[in-house]
Amino acid sequence: MIKIYKCGEVSAEEIFARNNPTASVEGVVAEIIAKVIKDKDAALRMYAEKFDGVTLDSLEVTQDELNRAYESVDKEFIAVLEEAAENIRLFHSKQKRDGFVIEKTNGVIVGQKITAVDRAGLYVPGGTAAYPSTVLMDAIPAKIAGVKEIVMVTPPAKDGGVNPNILAAAKVAGVDRIFKVGGAQAIAALAYGTESIPKVDKIVGPGNAYVAEAKKQVFGRVSIDMIAGPSEILVVADATNDPKHIAADLLSQAEHDKMASAVLVTDSEKFAMAVSEELEKQIPQLLRKDIARKSIDDNGKIIVAETLLSAIEIANEIAPEHLELCVENPFEYLDKVKHAGSIFMGKYCPEAVGDYFAGPNHTLPTSGTAKFSSALSVDDFVKKSQYVYYTKEALEEVNEKIALFANKEGLQAHAKSATIRFEK
Repeated sequence: MIKIYKCGEVSAEEIFARNNPTASVEGVVAEIIAKVIKDKDAALRMYAEKFDGVTLDSLEVTQDELNRAYESVDKEFIAVLEEAAENIRLFHSKQKRDGFVIEKTNGVIVGQKITAVDRAGLYVPGGTAAYPSTVLMDAIPAKIAGVKEIVMVTPPAKDGGVNPNILAAAKVAGVDRIFKVGGAQAIAALAYGTESIPKVDKIVGPGNAYVAEAKKQVFGRVSIDMIAGPSEILVVADATNDPKHIAADLLSQAEHDKMASAVLVTDSEKFAMAVSEELEKQIPQLLRKDIARKSIDDNGKIIVAETLLSAIEIANEIAPEHLELCVENPFEYLDKVKHAGSIFMGKYCPEAVGDYFAGPNHTLPTSGTAKFSSALSVDDFVKKSQYVYYTKEALEEVNEKIALFANKEGLQAHAKSATIRFEK
C-alpha cells in the first residue's frame, strides 16, 4: 500500500528515493564495450545469443522487413502514429534556430552558425514493453534539426524480428537504418562503430541500467542526451479531483517498471486516503499489476501539504520528470513552477497525453536533474560554431590590448601572434 506522509515528515531527497539493491553494473558494461570494440559484429551476434536468445544472420532490418511490418500494423494505429508525428513536428519545428551575424563599423564581423550533427543514434527499448512513441520523440527532432542519417538500434525478439509497431513508427518518423541490437552492446556499437553499424555523433533514448551506464561510459567519444533514471511522476491535486483519475495517473508511471516512482502532493488528508483506497482497487485490474504493485509499495508516496502553494514548493525542491497540476486554474500556478521536465496542466491533461500525442517531447530529465537540464529537443542534434573576421585596420587598433591580456596570463606566443603583424 502507498505510504502517506504529512509535509515535512519526509525530505525532498527521499521523496523520489528508490529501494534499489541492484549491484553496480559498471564492470559488466565496461567488459561489454571492450568486447564490441575488439570483435565488432561478432560480439554483437554473441550477445544476441546470450542475452536475447536469438541467432541473427543479419543485424540490419531490411527494407522488405520494414515494409512488411508497416503493412501488418492495423491502419487505425498507423493513422494515430501519423497524427502524433504531425503534432510532434509542429511543436519541435518552433525550436529550430538560425545563426546570427554582428557587423561592426570597422569591418569586424563576428557570428555564430548552427549545423546539425552528421549522424544520430537512437536507442529504443524492447524489454518488458515496446515503445513506438520513443521512436517518434527521438527521430523527429533529429530530422527537423537536419541530421543526415538516423540510425536506430533496438533488441530483437526471440524470432529474430523487431516489434512491428516500432518498425511502423520508424517508417513514419523517417529513420534511415535500423539494427537488431540492444543493451550496452548497442550503445558501444553506436559509439565505436562495427562492420555493420556506423559510428554516430550523438546517442539518444532511454534504456535500462546497463544502457544508462553504457551511455555514461562512452560519453566523450560521442555526445549523449542524458543519463535518465527510472521514470517518475509528481501529481499536485486538490480535493475537487476525482480520486479515480488521480490514482490512474499515478499508476500510469508505476506500471513502467518496479523502480518507477509515483507521488501525489495534496492539501487534503481525506483526499489522500481516497486516492490510496482507489489505488488498491485499480492495481489488480492492470495487465502489469505485479510491476505496478512493487512500484507503489516501494517507491510510491502521498504527501499532505498545508496549501497548494506549499505543494508547488515541494515540486520545485525535487524537480520531477513529470509534473501534473490537477487544479482548477493551473495557469495561475505555472509561473511558480521552476523545475520540472514537463508540466501537465489541469484536470483533463494526464501525463499520457504528453507521452504519446500532444507534441512536446517525452524524453525528460529524471532524478532532480530538471533543475539544470531540459527535455530532448532540436537543440540536442545541433552544434554551434562561432566565427570571427578582422581586417588589418581592426586588428591594428586592438593588437596591443590583446597582447596585454595574453601577457597577464603568461602566454607570450599568444601576445606575439597579435603584435607581430605590425612590427617594423
